[in-house]
Amino acid sequence: MVPIPLCLTVSALLFIIGTIGVLMRRNALIMLMSLELMLNAVNLSFVAYARLHNDIAGHVFVFLSITVAAAEAAVGLAIVLAIFRAQKTVDVDNLHLLQR
Repeated sequence: MVPIPLCLTVSALLFIIGTIGVLMRRNALIMLMSLELMLNAVNLSFVAYARLHNDIAGHVFVFLSITVAAAEAAVGLAIVLAIFRAQKTVDVDNLHLLQR
């Protein structure tokens, strides 16, 4: 049995690492992976609190959240792939696709 404070500490560290990855990196793929890391950190904290309160609702919410995250990752990766084919870069500073 893993203690709840340890789960929340790991969750906070994962969220901080994901936030740093989004803010510091300019590669769109790295930014998407960092966003997924942040989402998994939040899911870990939901599971920890659900286990603390012996409630299944937190687990159900995490299951739905992971489902939405999978769809979001697929759509995000498709958009990044389309931008790469058009611009030959995934650096977000060099993307001017929406400007006309």
